[in-house]
Amino acid sequence: MKPLLLIARLFSSVFRPSYYPTVGTLILVFFTYLSLFPWPFKLWILALVYLFTFCLPALGIFIYRHLHGWSSFELRKRHKRAVPYIINICCYLCLMHIFSVSHMPHFLTAIIGISLLIQCTCIIVNIWWKISMHSAGAGGVIGAIIAYSAIFNVNPIWWLSLAILVSGCVMTSRMVLRQHTLGQVLGGTLIGIACGIIGTILM
Repeated sequence: MKPLLLIARLFSSVFRPSYYPTVGTLILVFFTYLSLFPWPFKLWILALVYLFTFCLPALGIFIYRHLHGWSSFELRKRHKRAVPYIINICCYLCLMHIFSVSHMPHFLTAIIGISLLIQCTCIIVNIWWKISMHSAGAGGVIGAIIAYSAIFNVNPIWWLSLAILVSGCVMTSRMVLRQHTLGQVLGGTLIGIACGIIGTILM
């Protein structure tokens, strides 16, 4: 049982929702016309995404938690999550603004917009029903791949298969760790897929 728990913890740590914007941007940087741009420009884009979607939110939440003397476990309580959610949303909105004034390609801004849409949807749903944000993030990748394949007219079968496999592993890991039920991980995945498709089309 212990090896299974270790694998589940590994998947939960590696495939955290906060990593998906950076992974999505990395894929776009290497597999779209952005690959033609010089390395300093590509690294600057990746650094910006990582800074605003992971580093700054993590730093803000860390400071907020220590100001209140809370442990990371206490921050999991529903009534204490409001400010961390707001910190995340503000960081994402700042990044979208930077991309907008810098005239970045639409599909780069869409990656951030999809992640923000998934977060906001999960926050609303969590008011009434606990939902898995890990699963929603993995589902968002599936939805985005489906939408981007239609936009760029490419066959995404291998990427889609990999995304579905990862999504299944993430859902299983959340249940093995007893963080969510089957309904909660499936619900999160479906929300993520819907947000990934809708966000890509609308943004």
